[in-house]
Amino acid sequence: QVQLVETGGGLVQTGGSLRLSCTASGGVFRINSMGWFRQAPGKERELVALETYEGSTAYGDSAKGRFTVSRDNAKNQVFLQMNALRPEDTAVYYCNVQYTDFSQYWGQGTQVTVSA
Repeated sequence: QVQLVETGGGLVQTGGSLRLSCTASGGVFRINSMGWFRQAPGKERELVALETYEGSTAYGDSAKGRFTVSRDNAKNQVFLQMNALRPEDTAVYYCNVQYTDFSQYWGQGTQVTVSA
């Protein structure tokens, strides 16, 4: 049973920083990509950032230049460092893990709120 545990959400002022963490456990296959998506009220879930096992990264347009994704493959962890936060970054952030058998899993979500 795959389990994803997310930590690090919260309330921050505009221009502040937050660091999200996600730890995956219980998988049988090797993890391919790990990353973060977000969903704001009334909007579709969108990519924030992800990193493959080999170290390739992909960022959503809103995250480029402000957010940094990183991984610890040995510990099955992924991190999201978010800087220069804006009110429009307010959303529930979800950890996403994709395994080499093409299965994927989602975390329970962590709320990030940026006050003006």
